[in-house]
Amino acid sequence: MSRSAHPAGPRHGDVLPEGHYQAPPADLNALDPKVWSRTVARNAEGVATVGGIDVKRLAAEFGTPAYVLDEEDFRSRARAWRDAFGTDADVYYAGKAFLSKAVVRWLHEEGLNLDVCSPGELAVALAAGMPPERIALHGNNKSADELEHAVKTGVGHIVVDSYEEIGRLAAIAARQGVRQQVLIRITVGVEAHTHEFIATAHEDQKFGLSLTGGAAAEAVRRVLGHDSLELRGIHSHIGSQIFDMAGFEVAARRVVGLLAGIRDEHGVQLPEIDLGGGLGIAYTSEDDPREPAEIAAALADIVRRECAAANLDAPRLSVEPGRAIVGPTAFTLYEVGTVKPLEGLRTYVSVDGGMSDNIRTALYDAEYSVALVSRTSDAEPMLVRVVGKHCESGDIVVRDAFLPADLAPGDLIAVPATGAYCRSMASNYNHALKPPVLAVRDGAARVIVRRETEEDLLRLDIG
Repeated sequence: MSRSAHPAGPRHGDVLPEGHYQAPPADLNALDPKVWSRTVARNAEGVATVGGIDVKRLAAEFGTPAYVLDEEDFRSRARAWRDAFGTDADVYYAGKAFLSKAVVRWLHEEGLNLDVCSPGELAVALAAGMPPERIALHGNNKSADELEHAVKTGVGHIVVDSYEEIGRLAAIAARQGVRQQVLIRITVGVEAHTHEFIATAHEDQKFGLSLTGGAAAEAVRRVLGHDSLELRGIHSHIGSQIFDMAGFEVAARRVVGLLAGIRDEHGVQLPEIDLGGGLGIAYTSEDDPREPAEIAAALADIVRRECAAANLDAPRLSVEPGRAIVGPTAFTLYEVGTVKPLEGLRTYVSVDGGMSDNIRTALYDAEYSVALVSRTSDAEPMLVRVVGKHCESGDIVVRDAFLPADLAPGDLIAVPATGAYCRSMASNYNHALKPPVLAVRDGAARVIVRRETEEDLLRLDIG
């Protein structure tokens, strides 16, 4: 046998060792408010409801799979972030988490700004009426056409990410007779305690300009050398799904150190710093996220303390929550198709979606919760793996969880905390049709992003 071959024995499917997973919850029918949106409950018949609507009605009217977004919860979380930081700071919603025209309108109405990182996200923002001066544009490889469009439409901040972009943007702004406001994205050398693919402040990665290597200081010199660019401040982002504030403290200290260096070299005190986003949410009952007020107080204290030590005026602070706002506000509703027990291992529960509507489990080893939502059950708990219908052994939605042993085809189950990065990263693998996004509020449901159809797929395939 080849040394590179792996025998496919009965435990080939990444079976967890005994004791690795958590014990079953005391009550399989309970819906932990830590991981479900704030209006989720069970009605007298035991059916889960959201925004006053039961999930059986949603499934009957709109089909499954579907992303179900609690509008009141989204708005209340947006307000909590805005109120926590107050008028002396700016909150930019990170559109990459999930963006639609309805969401942009909610953000505008709740007083938040918007961070976009592609022409498509910018197009949605502008189409929904977000004032361009309240938009910041990110990206490590913005094309000349993208920058031209951003400057022309009056995007408030452009976060520059390379020497090439600085020169490119300066020329474009000069041709348009504009003095474009920019931030410089730097890498501060902080290792966030998160998955390597979403840790973004260490040196060996594509984003930003190195602080320790001197690239950040050189970028400052180059921006200040162009009359068509106005350097407003420094941008730092250390990663995603972070619960520990220690990384932000180190990052803020290093950013303030750069501000002091800029003052000493150029006689300029920059008025803004953006510490990014990445604050974690609860995907399972074991996760313990911080509240916006606690985060705001901690970040403001860190920045004030570091600036005082450096004899600098405290700059205006910006943050970029995306997941922390939209993540907890949605769940994905599925119908069970098959239930396949594997003796001595676990039971595989197949649903009518999968990795095409939630790639995060396969991509990041992300952990999720799951619940039976079309009824309650007094059956014993069984260890399950919730999988999709795609032709891929890695098509896993929830790696290990407990559901009632009487689970059957036709039951509805739901995976909470899927508001961030699930619809945004959805694909047409196996030519699957992307699910709709339903907004629910006060007993009413509406489609804000419609379900794809086979006609949509065929329209793009010109033969």
